[in-house]
Amino acid sequence: MSLGDTPAVARRRVRLAIRDARNAKGFTQGQVADAMDWSLSKVMRIESGEVTISQNDLRPLLTYLGIRDRAVVESLVLSAKASKQRRQWWDEPRFQGMLTPAMRQLIGFEAEATVIRHFYPMFFPGVLQTREYARGIMEQYSHELTPKEMDARIEARIRRKQGLLQRQPRPRIFTLLDASVLLRTNGIGDNNLGRQLAEVTEAIKDGWLAARIYPFDKPHPGIGTFEILYLETEDVTHAVLYRESLVLDEIVEEAPRIQQHRALWDRMWSAAISDARSAEMISARAEELLGTDR
Repeated sequence: MSLGDTPAVARRRVRLAIRDARNAKGFTQGQVADAMDWSLSKVMRIESGEVTISQNDLRPLLTYLGIRDRAVVESLVLSAKASKQRRQWWDEPRFQGMLTPAMRQLIGFEAEATVIRHFYPMFFPGVLQTREYARGIMEQYSHELTPKEMDARIEARIRRKQGLLQRQPRPRIFTLLDASVLLRTNGIGDNNLGRQLAEVTEAIKDGWLAARIYPFDKPHPGIGTFEILYLETEDVTHAVLYRESLVLDEIVEEAPRIQQHRALWDRMWSAAISDARSAEMISARAEELLGTDR
């Protein structure tokens, strides 16, 4: 275990070890709950990452699951401790109940990721959005979300971006966008779209963001948004997938599903307009919308 792990990464290490050991034994979550005298929901929430597991609960659980190697046990206990050590901004009262469990996990993983690959066919990824652009996106869900939920989610996007900009070094981000994002104002007007595009242009110039535009003349898979986050090296064993559709979202950790999405992403990235030309298109569109106000 790395002492520098964020709580999200430490928690992921523990829950994957628990899940894999349970599956290796052929136990159901219900059987584990009965054996440990816990509720089924407790087991499910531990394995999904919604809650942490205490060290006192972890030791007997590992014994029951057949994990008895002292070094492995102590490493997992240290990870369980690390998963609870620090409260983060998304633990603040204003965000409680306002963010989905998957979104809370995404934010934790995002804070630790070394490489992030986005596919956003309709708008810029949340972590890159300006406040005005985020407001325009959120107002499209006014029938599904309360004003308080929308405000909290907008603020969360701004805090995520602030955290990203404060990281040293920053993660490498590769963002794949449909050509329509250059045109769609999402109800915020030309000027605010221009400012969004100008901010993305600056991130590209800074060198930590690469963006490609997927042109209108290429076939589109018609799937929702997703992003793949690599927490250590860029291979599937250190990756998580975040998928979103309407107001539903999920974290996926199954390697075959992550590999499927990465293969699709690679094909579309290769078919998209080059980094340099895409950057020129984004910058030119920003200048067109902002004019002398830029």
